[in-house]
Amino acid sequence: MATTVKLTIQQWGNSLAVRIPSAVARPAHFKVGQPVEMTLEESGLMLKPVGAPKLTLNQKLARYDAGLHGGEVMASQPVGVEVL
Repeated sequence: MATTVKLTIQQWGNSLAVRIPSAVARPAHFKVGQPVEMTLEESGLMLKPVGAPKLTLNQKLARYDAGLHGGEVMASQPVGVEVL
């Protein structure tokens, strides 16, 4: 669903700024302080939220801490009516 609004470019320090109205920010899931990426294309500007980068398996394994995440997940002794 496309939403079109007309905005005015304003001065902000030595830069130019446009306020993103809530009618656009809410459906786009933009939040205060959220990083975004702006791309200049032939058809105009594209503004996209920047999410956490997808890590490769090697990057995930490099972050793995056995002391923090290691050990058994299951209880060492039966806790109910398990049949062994």
